[in-house]
Amino acid sequence: MTPSDSLNSERKTAVYIAEAAVLGTTLIGLNQLWYKDYEKSNFRFINDNEEWLQMDKLGHVYSSYHLGRLGAEALQWSGASKKEQLIYGSTIGLGFLTVVEVFDGYSSEWGASSGDIIANVSGTALYVSQELLWNEQRITPKFSYHKTNLPSLRPNTLGETALEQVLKDYNGQNYWLSFNIHSFTKLEFVPKWLNLAVGHGGSGMLFGTKEDALSNGYIQNEYRQFYLSLDVDLTKIKTNSHFLKTVFSVFNTLKVPAPTLQLNSNKDVRAYGFFF
Repeated sequence: MTPSDSLNSERKTAVYIAEAAVLGTTLIGLNQLWYKDYEKSNFRFINDNEEWLQMDKLGHVYSSYHLGRLGAEALQWSGASKKEQLIYGSTIGLGFLTVVEVFDGYSSEWGASSGDIIANVSGTALYVSQELLWNEQRITPKFSYHKTNLPSLRPNTLGETALEQVLKDYNGQNYWLSFNIHSFTKLEFVPKWLNLAVGHGGSGMLFGTKEDALSNGYIQNEYRQFYLSLDVDLTKIKTNSHFLKTVFSVFNTLKVPAPTLQLNSNKDVRAYGFFF
């Protein structure tokens, strides 16, 4: 877990092999969870930018950011230069999600999406631009999930098992941008690990759009949810253990449960003492 002071070719090769194996296995698992129940089709593009209150697009931003970040940090262990880390991280993030987009393109249920591609590029750009501008990550996309009762009404789309629901049930997903307060303000009394997070979620969605729901005999009352909450940047917690630094880096992809204020598009305001 301790980064090499200079380029270590054996470590660099190990990173390439390990990440290829992990991402390959992930693609196989994703195919089993997401695509296996649907017929294949000729490759096609679709316009799905109005579906699911754009929750799927936020998922693409989040995924491309963290795939790039974790890929770059893994290569750092080998002693590779900063330039190599950024190139490798951005390539592995965009490459993996491009393959996913090809899967979509050949699925009769979905199709390749220009909106997804833009979101993938945006997530990668968010990581790379911060490294180039500040040499640190001051803004971190994060994820949280809570179980809803909607998958039971449409399990084939929203998921049957708990794992499928985390991936498919957009009603339970929340995506956040977590801002490190100290990095922006440089105030000495502010803990370096303390973040302020703004989030977005959606609810009431059985189908991608109200029109799709209506064509299937269902009136869909979907609405957006906006959140303001405190968070923790785990990578800013001081430790001399490189193992703990690695653990903190991996789990920094998730929003820490904390007091939260919610405003939804129905103009309802709610306060939570503990929200994930």
